[in-house]
Amino acid sequence: MKLSKNFTLAEMFKSATADRLGIDNTTDNHVIISNLKSLVDNVWQPVRDQFGPVVINSAYRSLELNRALKSKDTSQHILGQAIDGEALRAGNYEVAAWIRDNLEFDQLILEFYDPTKGARSGWVHCSYVEGNNRNEVLTINSNGVFAGLLN
Repeated sequence: MKLSKNFTLAEMFKSATADRLGIDNTTDNHVIISNLKSLVDNVWQPVRDQFGPVVINSAYRSLELNRALKSKDTSQHILGQAIDGEALRAGNYEVAAWIRDNLEFDQLILEFYDPTKGARSGWVHCSYVEGNNRNEVLTINSNGVFAGLLN
């Protein structure tokens, strides 16, 4: 099923960790699928249109997968409201700054970005909540500590 011009539902379920652990990381929940479509339409398709190909590192996560990844049960990934991704032709800081300056979103986190390791270090986490976005902008460092706002 296509969610947009360049994204499919199947890639929102893809997870090497789920495959390795034998976890079913799919859902037919219409609310979650609708959330993923809104997120793709409002954030990730515009990123794709601006920067070219995007790799989705993590999108929907079943509760079992989310726990296997040692993430909180409140993660927006469980609801289909968050995607971690990277544009192949742009640095992660550049992508995060573009999202911040041009799109509506719920939470934008530049995660584990280290300019000394190159423009492609880390990844961009961005969530979208239909009708209820906080436009919260953060960075998180290599120790997993929130390091303040993306500037």
